[in-house]
Amino acid sequence: MSTARPAPGTRTPPIMRSLSGLLTVLGVTMLSGTIVSVALPQIVGSLNGTQSQYTWVVTATLLASTASTPIWGKLADLFDKKRLLQLSIVLFVVSSLLCGLAQSTEQLIAFRAVQGLGMGASQVLVQVIIASLVSPKERGRFNGYIGAIMAVATVGGPLIGGAITDISWLGWRWCFLIGVPFLVIAFVVIERTLHLSDTRRPDTRVDYAGAMLIAAGVSLLLLWVTFVGDDFAWISWPSGAMVAGTVVLLGLAVLVESRVPQPVIPLHLVVRRETAIAILASAAVGMAMFGGAVFLGQYFQLARGYSPIQAGLLTAPLMLGVLVSSTVSGRMVSRSGRVKSYVVTGMVALTAGFAVLSTIDETTSLYLVAAGMVLMGAGVGMSMQNLVLVVQNSVPLSELGAASGSITFFRSLGGTVGVSVLGAVLAHRVGTGITDGLTEARVDASAAAGSATLNLDAMPPFVRTIVESAYGSATGDIFLVAAGIAVAGLLVSLLLPRVRLRDSLDLPAAATD
Repeated sequence: MSTARPAPGTRTPPIMRSLSGLLTVLGVTMLSGTIVSVALPQIVGSLNGTQSQYTWVVTATLLASTASTPIWGKLADLFDKKRLLQLSIVLFVVSSLLCGLAQSTEQLIAFRAVQGLGMGASQVLVQVIIASLVSPKERGRFNGYIGAIMAVATVGGPLIGGAITDISWLGWRWCFLIGVPFLVIAFVVIERTLHLSDTRRPDTRVDYAGAMLIAAGVSLLLLWVTFVGDDFAWISWPSGAMVAGTVVLLGLAVLVESRVPQPVIPLHLVVRRETAIAILASAAVGMAMFGGAVFLGQYFQLARGYSPIQAGLLTAPLMLGVLVSSTVSGRMVSRSGRVKSYVVTGMVALTAGFAVLSTIDETTSLYLVAAGMVLMGAGVGMSMQNLVLVVQNSVPLSELGAASGSITFFRSLGGTVGVSVLGAVLAHRVGTGITDGLTEARVDASAAAGSATLNLDAMPPFVRTIVESAYGSATGDIFLVAAGIAVAGLLVSLLLPRVRLRDSLDLPAAATD
Protein backbone atom coordinates (compact mmCIF):
# COMPACT_ATOMS: atom_id res chain seq x y z
CA MET A 1 0.00 0.00 0.00
CA SER A 2 1.30 3.45 -0.87
CA THR A 3 2.60 5.68 1.87
CA ALA A 4 1.01 8.58 0.00
CA ARG A 5 -2.24 7.83 1.90
CA PRO A 6 -2.25 9.17 5.44
CA ALA A 7 -2.65 6.79 8.34
CA PRO A 8 -5.55 7.34 10.76
CA GLY A 9 -4.92 10.37 12.90
CA THR A 10 -2.16 11.64 10.64
CA ARG A 11 -2.89 15.05 9.21
CA THR A 12 -0.12 15.18 6.62
CA PRO A 13 1.27 12.16 4.72
CA PRO A 14 5.04 11.64 5.14
CA ILE A 15 5.75 12.17 1.46
CA MET A 16 3.90 15.52 1.50
CA ARG A 17 5.91 16.76 4.49
CA SER A 18 9.20 16.19 2.69
CA LEU A 19 7.92 16.97 -0.82
CA SER A 20 8.66 20.67 -0.41
CA GLY A 21 12.34 19.95 0.20
CA LEU A 22 12.57 17.46 -2.66
CA LEU A 23 10.87 19.76 -5.16
CA THR A 24 13.00 22.70 -4.01
CA VAL A 25 16.15 20.73 -4.84
CA LEU A 26 14.78 19.71 -8.22
CA GLY A 27 13.50 23.21 -8.94
CA VAL A 28 16.74 25.01 -8.07
CA THR A 29 18.93 22.60 -10.03
CA MET A 30 16.60 22.88 -13.03
CA LEU A 31 16.61 26.64 -12.57
CA SER A 32 20.41 26.64 -12.89
CA GLY A 33 20.04 25.55 -16.50
CA THR A 34 17.34 27.99 -17.52
CA ILE A 35 18.35 31.02 -15.48
CA VAL A 36 21.44 31.40 -17.67
CA SER A 37 19.65 30.74 -20.98
CA VAL A 38 18.64 34.37 -21.39
CA ALA A 39 21.71 35.73 -19.62
CA LEU A 40 24.23 33.69 -21.64
CA PRO A 41 24.76 36.28 -24.40
CA GLN A 42 25.62 38.80 -21.68
CA ILE A 43 27.73 36.33 -19.70
CA VAL A 44 29.78 35.05 -22.64
CA GLY A 45 29.97 38.53 -24.16
CA SER A 46 31.34 40.07 -20.95
CA LEU A 47 33.95 37.30 -20.77
CA ASN A 48 34.76 37.80 -24.49
CA GLY A 49 33.70 34.27 -25.35
CA THR A 50 32.80 32.82 -28.75
CA GLN A 51 29.77 30.99 -30.16
CA SER A 52 31.46 27.62 -29.57
CA GLN A 53 32.14 28.57 -25.96
CA TYR A 54 28.52 29.74 -25.66
CA THR A 55 27.39 26.23 -26.57
CA TRP A 56 29.89 24.61 -24.21
CA VAL A 57 28.71 26.63 -21.20
CA VAL A 58 25.48 24.66 -21.64
CA THR A 59 26.93 21.43 -23.02
CA ALA A 60 29.49 21.02 -20.21
CA THR A 61 26.71 20.92 -17.64
CA LEU A 62 24.56 18.56 -19.70
CA LEU A 63 27.53 16.30 -20.45
CA ALA A 64 28.50 15.92 -16.80
CA SER A 65 24.86 15.46 -15.83
CA THR A 66 24.33 12.86 -18.55
CA ALA A 67 27.47 10.86 -17.82
CA SER A 68 26.82 10.78 -14.07
CA THR A 69 23.06 10.14 -14.08
CA PRO A 70 23.20 6.32 -14.47
CA ILE A 71 25.86 6.16 -11.74
CA TRP A 72 23.67 8.10 -9.32
CA GLY A 73 20.71 5.91 -10.29
CA LYS A 74 22.66 2.73 -9.58
CA LEU A 75 24.03 4.11 -6.31
CA ALA A 76 20.44 4.80 -5.28
CA ASP A 77 19.76 1.04 -5.49
CA LEU A 78 22.82 0.26 -3.36
CA PHE A 79 23.17 3.02 -0.77
CA ASP A 80 21.17 5.44 1.36
CA LYS A 81 19.12 7.57 -1.06
CA LYS A 82 18.73 10.40 1.43
CA ARG A 83 22.48 10.74 2.04
CA LEU A 84 23.20 10.59 -1.68
CA LEU A 85 20.75 13.43 -2.30
CA GLN A 86 22.30 15.52 0.47
CA LEU A 87 25.75 14.88 -1.00
CA SER A 88 24.54 16.12 -4.37
CA ILE A 89 23.17 19.27 -2.74
CA VAL A 90 26.57 20.06 -1.20
CA LEU A 91 28.28 19.43 -4.55
CA PHE A 92 25.86 21.71 -6.35
CA VAL A 93 26.19 24.53 -3.79
CA VAL A 94 30.00 24.54 -3.97
CA SER A 95 30.06 24.50 -7.78
CA SER A 96 27.46 27.29 -7.96
CA LEU A 97 29.66 29.50 -5.80
CA LEU A 98 32.62 28.77 -8.09
CA CYS A 99 30.57 29.59 -11.20
CA GLY A 100 29.65 32.93 -9.67
CA LEU A 101 33.34 33.73 -9.17
CA ALA A 102 34.55 32.61 -12.64
CA GLN A 103 36.90 35.07 -14.39
CA SER A 104 36.95 33.51 -17.88
CA THR A 105 34.78 31.35 -20.10
CA GLU A 106 37.21 28.46 -19.62
CA GLN A 107 36.78 28.62 -15.86
CA LEU A 108 33.01 28.95 -16.19
CA ILE A 109 32.80 25.90 -18.46
CA ALA A 110 34.88 23.83 -15.99
CA PHE A 111 32.77 24.86 -12.98
CA ARG A 112 29.56 24.27 -14.93
CA ALA A 113 30.74 20.71 -15.56
CA VAL A 114 31.02 20.17 -11.80
CA GLN A 115 27.59 21.73 -11.39
CA GLY A 116 26.27 19.17 -13.86
CA LEU A 117 27.24 16.36 -11.48
CA GLY A 118 24.90 17.77 -8.85
CA MET A 119 22.20 18.39 -11.43
CA GLY A 120 22.33 14.80 -12.69
CA ALA A 121 22.08 13.48 -9.14
CA SER A 122 19.09 15.60 -8.17
CA GLN A 123 17.11 14.79 -11.32
CA VAL A 124 17.27 11.05 -10.75
CA LEU A 125 17.38 10.88 -6.93
CA VAL A 126 14.28 13.02 -6.36
CA GLN A 127 12.30 10.83 -8.75
CA VAL A 128 13.68 7.63 -7.21
CA ILE A 129 12.83 8.75 -3.68
CA ILE A 130 9.27 9.66 -4.65
CA ALA A 131 8.94 6.41 -6.60
CA SER A 132 10.07 4.41 -3.57
CA LEU A 133 7.19 5.89 -1.55
CA VAL A 134 4.18 5.76 -3.90
CA SER A 135 2.82 3.33 -6.51
CA PRO A 136 3.14 3.99 -10.27
CA LYS A 137 -0.55 4.84 -10.63
CA GLU A 138 -0.49 7.40 -7.78
CA ARG A 139 2.87 8.58 -9.09
CA GLY A 140 1.15 10.20 -12.07
CA ARG A 141 -0.15 12.91 -9.73
CA PHE A 142 3.26 13.41 -8.15
CA ASN A 143 4.93 13.43 -11.54
CA GLY A 144 2.47 16.17 -12.43
CA TYR A 145 3.92 18.12 -9.50
CA ILE A 146 7.42 17.40 -10.75
CA GLY A 147 6.48 18.54 -14.25
CA ALA A 148 4.87 21.66 -12.82
CA ILE A 149 7.89 22.58 -10.68
CA MET A 150 10.17 22.01 -13.67
CA ALA A 151 7.91 24.28 -15.71
CA VAL A 152 7.92 26.93 -12.98
CA ALA A 153 11.71 26.71 -12.87
CA THR A 154 11.95 27.11 -16.61
CA VAL A 155 9.35 29.90 -16.63
CA GLY A 156 10.98 31.72 -13.75
CA GLY A 157 14.53 31.01 -14.87
CA PRO A 158 14.66 33.24 -17.94
CA LEU A 159 12.68 35.95 -16.15
CA ILE A 160 14.90 35.90 -13.05
CA GLY A 161 18.05 35.62 -15.14
CA GLY A 162 17.02 38.51 -17.34
CA ALA A 163 16.09 40.69 -14.37
CA ILE A 164 19.33 39.91 -12.51
CA THR A 165 21.41 40.64 -15.61
CA ASP A 166 19.63 43.95 -16.23
CA ILE A 167 20.04 45.17 -12.63
CA SER A 168 23.40 46.92 -12.50
CA TRP A 169 24.04 46.34 -8.80
CA LEU A 170 23.51 42.59 -9.17
CA GLY A 171 24.83 41.42 -12.53
CA TRP A 172 24.99 38.00 -14.19
CA ARG A 173 27.11 36.38 -11.44
CA TRP A 174 24.06 36.28 -9.20
CA CYS A 175 22.42 33.93 -11.70
CA PHE A 176 24.61 31.24 -10.14
CA LEU A 177 24.47 32.45 -6.54
CA ILE A 178 20.75 33.07 -6.05
CA GLY A 179 19.82 29.41 -5.57
CA VAL A 180 22.37 28.68 -2.83
CA PRO A 181 20.27 29.77 0.21
CA PHE A 182 17.25 27.81 -1.06
CA LEU A 183 19.32 24.64 -1.33
CA VAL A 184 20.64 25.12 2.20
CA ILE A 185 17.04 25.36 3.46
CA ALA A 186 16.05 22.29 1.40
CA PHE A 187 18.97 20.35 2.93
CA VAL A 188 17.63 21.05 6.43
CA VAL A 189 14.03 20.19 5.47
CA ILE A 190 15.09 16.87 3.95
CA GLU A 191 17.21 16.03 6.99
CA ARG A 192 14.30 16.60 9.36
CA THR A 193 11.33 15.22 7.41
CA LEU A 194 12.55 12.51 5.03
CA HIS A 195 12.91 9.10 6.66
CA LEU A 196 13.84 6.15 4.45
CA SER A 197 14.94 2.67 5.37
CA ASP A 198 17.87 2.64 2.91
CA THR A 199 20.98 0.95 4.23
CA ARG A 200 24.23 -0.06 2.59
CA ARG A 201 24.42 -3.70 1.57
CA PRO A 202 27.73 -5.49 2.25
CA ASP A 203 27.83 -7.13 -1.18
CA THR A 204 27.55 -3.88 -3.15
CA ARG A 205 29.83 -3.23 -6.09
CA VAL A 206 29.76 -0.15 -8.28
CA ASP A 207 30.63 -0.72 -11.93
CA TYR A 208 33.26 2.00 -12.18
CA ALA A 209 34.79 0.53 -15.36
CA GLY A 210 31.46 0.61 -17.18
CA ALA A 211 30.72 4.11 -15.91
CA MET A 212 34.09 5.42 -17.12
CA LEU A 213 33.70 3.80 -20.54
CA ILE A 214 30.19 5.22 -20.95
CA ALA A 215 31.32 8.70 -19.91
CA ALA A 216 34.37 8.59 -22.19
CA GLY A 217 32.38 7.30 -25.18
CA VAL A 218 29.62 9.87 -24.79
CA SER A 219 32.14 12.69 -24.26
CA LEU A 220 34.08 11.78 -27.40
CA LEU A 221 30.83 11.60 -29.39
CA LEU A 222 29.83 15.08 -28.23
CA LEU A 223 33.27 16.52 -28.97
CA TRP A 224 33.02 15.18 -32.53
CA VAL A 225 29.51 16.59 -32.99
CA THR A 226 30.64 20.00 -31.71
CA PHE A 227 33.77 20.44 -33.83
CA VAL A 228 33.05 18.52 -37.05
CA GLY A 229 32.35 20.73 -40.04
CA ASP A 230 34.20 23.72 -38.61
CA ASP A 231 37.52 22.62 -37.13
CA PHE A 232 37.83 19.62 -39.45
CA ALA A 233 35.88 18.09 -42.33
CA TRP A 234 33.26 15.35 -41.99
CA ILE A 235 35.51 13.02 -43.98
CA SER A 236 38.94 13.47 -42.42
CA TRP A 237 41.32 11.59 -40.14
CA PRO A 238 40.26 13.50 -36.96
CA SER A 239 36.61 12.75 -37.74
CA GLY A 240 37.36 9.09 -38.42
CA ALA A 241 39.47 8.75 -35.28
CA MET A 242 36.78 10.28 -33.06
CA VAL A 243 33.96 8.21 -34.52
CA ALA A 244 36.03 5.02 -34.31
CA GLY A 245 37.02 5.87 -30.75
CA THR A 246 33.39 6.42 -29.81
CA VAL A 247 32.35 3.07 -31.29
CA VAL A 248 35.18 1.24 -29.51
CA LEU A 249 34.54 2.87 -26.13
CA LEU A 250 30.78 2.34 -26.20
CA GLY A 251 31.27 -1.21 -27.54
CA LEU A 252 33.56 -1.98 -24.61
CA ALA A 253 30.99 -0.42 -22.28
CA VAL A 254 28.29 -2.77 -23.59
CA LEU A 255 30.67 -5.71 -23.15
CA VAL A 256 31.44 -4.73 -19.56
CA GLU A 257 27.79 -4.04 -18.72
CA SER A 258 26.79 -7.48 -20.02
CA ARG A 259 29.27 -9.28 -17.74
CA VAL A 260 29.38 -7.45 -14.42
CA PRO A 261 26.88 -8.56 -11.73
CA GLN A 262 25.71 -5.01 -10.95
CA PRO A 263 25.95 -2.90 -14.15
CA VAL A 264 25.41 0.85 -14.19
CA ILE A 265 22.91 0.46 -17.04
CA PRO A 266 21.36 -3.03 -16.85
CA LEU A 267 21.07 -4.21 -20.44
CA HIS A 268 18.10 -6.44 -19.67
CA LEU A 269 16.16 -3.30 -18.77
CA VAL A 270 17.23 -1.32 -21.83
CA VAL A 271 16.26 -4.03 -24.34
CA ARG A 272 12.73 -4.43 -23.02
CA ARG A 273 10.15 -3.16 -25.49
CA GLU A 274 8.62 -0.56 -23.15
CA THR A 275 11.98 0.72 -21.96
CA ALA A 276 13.59 0.83 -25.41
CA ILE A 277 10.69 2.77 -26.91
CA ALA A 278 10.53 5.15 -23.94
CA ILE A 279 14.27 5.80 -24.16
CA LEU A 280 14.16 6.68 -27.86
CA ALA A 281 11.17 8.97 -27.40
CA SER A 282 12.78 10.58 -24.33
CA ALA A 283 15.84 11.49 -26.38
CA ALA A 284 13.66 13.66 -28.63
CA VAL A 285 11.93 15.22 -25.62
CA GLY A 286 15.29 15.96 -24.00
CA MET A 287 16.46 17.80 -27.07
CA ALA A 288 13.30 19.93 -26.98
CA MET A 289 13.56 20.70 -23.28
CA PHE A 290 17.19 21.84 -23.38
CA GLY A 291 17.55 23.13 -26.92
CA GLY A 292 14.40 25.21 -26.84
CA ALA A 293 15.29 27.22 -23.75
CA VAL A 294 18.91 27.72 -24.82
CA PHE A 295 18.49 28.86 -28.40
CA LEU A 296 15.17 30.70 -28.13
CA GLY A 297 16.63 33.01 -25.50
CA GLN A 298 19.58 33.65 -27.79
CA TYR A 299 17.25 34.26 -30.74
CA PHE A 300 15.25 36.95 -28.97
CA GLN A 301 18.39 38.84 -27.95
CA LEU A 302 20.79 38.40 -30.85
CA ALA A 303 18.28 38.32 -33.71
CA ARG A 304 15.48 40.52 -32.37
CA GLY A 305 17.43 42.95 -30.18
CA TYR A 306 15.48 42.46 -26.95
CA SER A 307 16.99 42.89 -23.50
CA PRO A 308 17.57 39.83 -21.28
CA ILE A 309 14.44 40.42 -19.20
CA GLN A 310 12.33 40.98 -22.33
CA ALA A 311 13.72 37.77 -23.82
CA GLY A 312 12.75 35.95 -20.64
CA LEU A 313 9.20 37.23 -20.87
CA LEU A 314 9.00 36.23 -24.54
CA THR A 315 9.94 32.60 -23.73
CA ALA A 316 7.06 32.34 -21.22
CA PRO A 317 4.65 30.65 -23.72
CA LEU A 318 7.00 27.67 -23.95
CA MET A 319 6.99 27.16 -20.21
CA LEU A 320 3.25 27.86 -19.91
CA GLY A 321 2.64 24.94 -22.26
CA VAL A 322 4.79 22.68 -20.07
CA LEU A 323 3.11 23.83 -16.84
CA VAL A 324 -0.47 23.31 -17.97
CA SER A 325 0.02 20.08 -19.91
CA SER A 326 2.17 18.34 -17.27
CA THR A 327 -0.22 19.18 -14.42
CA VAL A 328 -3.39 18.22 -16.28
CA SER A 329 -1.99 15.06 -17.90
CA GLY A 330 -0.45 13.94 -14.58
CA ARG A 331 -3.82 14.00 -12.83
CA MET A 332 -5.58 12.30 -15.74
CA VAL A 333 -2.95 9.55 -15.83
CA SER A 334 -3.46 8.89 -12.10
CA ARG A 335 -7.21 8.57 -12.64
CA SER A 336 -7.07 6.27 -15.67
CA GLY A 337 -3.80 4.41 -15.14
CA ARG A 338 -3.05 4.71 -18.87
CA VAL A 339 -0.24 6.69 -20.47
CA LYS A 340 0.19 5.89 -24.18
CA SER A 341 -2.43 8.32 -25.48
CA TYR A 342 -0.82 11.19 -23.56
CA VAL A 343 2.67 10.34 -24.77
CA VAL A 344 1.58 10.11 -28.43
CA THR A 345 -0.45 13.34 -28.20
CA GLY A 346 2.56 15.03 -26.62
CA MET A 347 4.88 13.90 -29.41
CA VAL A 348 2.42 15.19 -32.03
CA ALA A 349 2.32 18.59 -30.31
CA LEU A 350 6.11 18.62 -30.01
CA THR A 351 6.55 17.91 -33.73
CA ALA A 352 4.03 20.59 -34.66
CA GLY A 353 5.78 23.12 -32.42
CA PHE A 354 9.15 22.44 -34.02
CA ALA A 355 7.59 22.69 -37.49
CA VAL A 356 6.17 26.15 -36.69
CA LEU A 357 9.47 27.36 -35.20
CA SER A 358 11.39 26.13 -38.26
CA THR A 359 9.79 28.96 -40.26
CA ILE A 360 11.02 31.84 -38.11
CA ASP A 361 13.62 34.49 -38.91
CA GLU A 362 14.41 37.96 -37.55
CA THR A 363 11.14 39.41 -38.93
CA THR A 364 8.65 36.69 -37.93
CA SER A 365 5.53 37.75 -36.02
CA LEU A 366 5.93 37.19 -32.29
CA TYR A 367 2.43 35.67 -32.22
CA LEU A 368 3.57 32.89 -34.56
CA VAL A 369 6.70 32.31 -32.48
CA ALA A 370 4.54 32.13 -29.33
CA ALA A 371 2.21 29.59 -30.96
CA GLY A 372 5.16 27.37 -31.81
CA MET A 373 6.48 27.63 -28.24
CA VAL A 374 3.10 26.72 -26.70
CA LEU A 375 2.87 23.59 -28.86
CA MET A 376 6.44 22.63 -28.06
CA GLY A 377 5.91 23.14 -24.32
CA ALA A 378 2.67 21.15 -24.35
CA GLY A 379 4.49 18.29 -26.06
CA VAL A 380 7.26 18.25 -23.46
CA GLY A 381 4.79 18.41 -20.56
CA MET A 382 2.62 15.53 -21.76
CA SER A 383 5.41 13.17 -22.73
CA MET A 384 8.48 13.70 -20.52
CA GLN A 385 7.33 12.43 -17.10
CA ASN A 386 4.88 9.91 -18.56
CA LEU A 387 7.75 8.20 -20.38
CA VAL A 388 9.52 7.86 -17.02
CA LEU A 389 6.37 6.28 -15.61
CA VAL A 390 6.32 3.67 -18.40
CA VAL A 391 9.82 2.54 -17.44
CA GLN A 392 9.27 2.63 -13.66
CA ASN A 393 6.06 0.62 -14.03
CA SER A 394 7.89 -2.27 -15.71
CA VAL A 395 10.60 -2.89 -13.07
CA PRO A 396 10.66 -4.20 -9.50
CA LEU A 397 11.38 -1.84 -6.61
CA SER A 398 14.93 -3.19 -6.29
CA GLU A 399 15.79 -1.95 -9.82
CA LEU A 400 13.95 1.35 -9.59
CA GLY A 401 17.08 3.47 -9.29
CA ALA A 402 18.84 1.86 -12.24
CA ALA A 403 15.72 2.09 -14.40
CA SER A 404 15.08 5.74 -13.51
CA GLY A 405 18.75 6.53 -14.00
CA SER A 406 18.78 4.84 -17.40
CA ILE A 407 15.89 6.75 -18.91
CA THR A 408 17.09 10.03 -17.36
CA PHE A 409 20.53 9.29 -18.80
CA PHE A 410 19.23 8.79 -22.32
CA ARG A 411 16.93 11.81 -22.06
CA SER A 412 19.87 13.93 -20.92
CA LEU A 413 22.01 12.39 -23.66
CA GLY A 414 19.38 13.38 -26.21
CA GLY A 415 19.39 16.89 -24.79
CA THR A 416 23.18 17.08 -24.76
CA VAL A 417 23.52 15.76 -28.31
CA GLY A 418 20.66 18.04 -29.36
CA VAL A 419 22.31 21.15 -27.94
CA SER A 420 25.65 20.14 -29.46
CA VAL A 421 24.19 19.36 -32.89
CA LEU A 422 21.92 22.39 -32.97
CA GLY A 423 24.74 24.57 -31.63
CA ALA A 424 27.13 23.30 -34.29
CA VAL A 425 24.54 23.88 -37.04
CA LEU A 426 23.81 27.34 -35.65
CA ALA A 427 27.49 28.31 -35.45
CA HIS A 428 28.08 27.13 -39.04
CA ARG A 429 25.00 28.88 -40.42
CA VAL A 430 25.73 32.09 -38.50
CA GLY A 431 29.34 32.11 -39.72
CA THR A 432 28.23 31.59 -43.29
CA GLY A 433 25.53 34.25 -42.96
CA ILE A 434 27.95 36.82 -41.56
CA THR A 435 30.52 36.12 -44.28
CA ASP A 436 27.90 36.33 -47.02
CA GLY A 437 26.48 39.53 -45.52
CA LEU A 438 29.88 41.19 -45.37
CA THR A 439 30.70 40.09 -48.91
CA GLU A 440 27.36 41.40 -50.19
CA ALA A 441 28.04 44.72 -48.45
CA ARG A 442 31.51 44.74 -50.03
CA VAL A 443 33.15 44.97 -46.62
CA ASP A 444 36.47 43.36 -45.79
CA ALA A 445 36.07 40.74 -43.06
CA SER A 446 38.81 42.43 -41.05
CA ALA A 447 36.45 45.38 -40.60
CA ALA A 448 34.10 43.16 -38.62
CA ALA A 449 36.24 43.24 -35.51
CA GLY A 450 34.43 41.60 -32.65
CA SER A 451 31.94 39.69 -34.81
CA ALA A 452 33.49 36.39 -33.74
CA THR A 453 32.22 37.00 -30.20
CA LEU A 454 28.71 37.54 -28.88
CA ASN A 455 29.46 41.04 -27.60
CA LEU A 456 27.10 42.99 -29.89
CA ASP A 457 27.91 46.29 -28.19
CA ALA A 458 31.52 46.01 -29.37
CA MET A 459 30.49 45.74 -33.05
CA PRO A 460 30.12 48.57 -35.58
CA PRO A 461 26.39 49.22 -36.27
CA PHE A 462 26.44 47.81 -39.83
CA VAL A 463 28.16 44.61 -38.62
CA ARG A 464 25.64 44.25 -35.80
CA THR A 465 22.79 44.37 -38.33
CA ILE A 466 24.41 41.61 -40.38
CA VAL A 467 24.97 39.46 -37.27
CA GLU A 468 21.35 39.86 -36.14
CA SER A 469 20.10 38.84 -39.59
CA ALA A 470 22.40 35.80 -39.59
CA TYR A 471 21.10 34.64 -36.19
CA GLY A 472 17.49 35.15 -37.25
CA SER A 473 17.66 32.91 -40.33
CA ALA A 474 19.93 30.33 -38.66
CA THR A 475 17.51 29.79 -35.75
CA GLY A 476 14.79 28.60 -38.11
CA ASP A 477 17.26 26.17 -39.68
CA ILE A 478 18.10 24.49 -36.37
CA PHE A 479 14.45 23.99 -35.50
CA LEU A 480 13.92 22.34 -38.88
CA VAL A 481 16.56 19.79 -37.84
CA ALA A 482 14.76 19.42 -34.50
CA ALA A 483 11.45 18.80 -36.29
CA GLY A 484 12.97 15.88 -38.16
CA ILE A 485 14.16 14.29 -34.93
CA ALA A 486 10.76 14.88 -33.31
CA VAL A 487 9.07 13.03 -36.18
CA ALA A 488 11.31 10.03 -35.46
CA GLY A 489 10.32 10.22 -31.78
CA LEU A 490 6.64 10.33 -32.73
CA LEU A 491 6.92 7.24 -34.93
CA VAL A 492 8.68 5.38 -32.14
CA SER A 493 6.05 6.39 -29.55
CA LEU A 494 3.31 4.83 -31.72
CA LEU A 495 4.92 1.44 -31.02
CA LEU A 496 4.54 1.87 -27.25
CA PRO A 497 2.38 -0.88 -25.70
CA ARG A 498 -0.87 0.17 -24.03
CA VAL A 499 0.49 -0.38 -20.54
CA ARG A 500 -1.67 0.05 -17.44
CA LEU A 501 0.03 1.48 -14.35
CA ARG A 502 0.01 -0.82 -11.32
CA ASP A 503 -1.38 0.15 -7.90
CA SER A 504 1.34 -1.61 -5.90
CA LEU A 505 4.77 -0.27 -5.01
CA ASP A 506 6.50 -3.44 -6.21
CA LEU A 507 5.87 -5.98 -8.94
CA PRO A 508 3.82 -8.90 -7.59
CA ALA A 509 6.44 -11.44 -8.70
CA ALA A 510 9.45 -9.34 -7.69
CA ALA A 511 10.23 -11.53 -4.75
CA THR A 512 10.68 -14.55 -6.94
CA ASP A 513 12.61 -12.90 -9.77
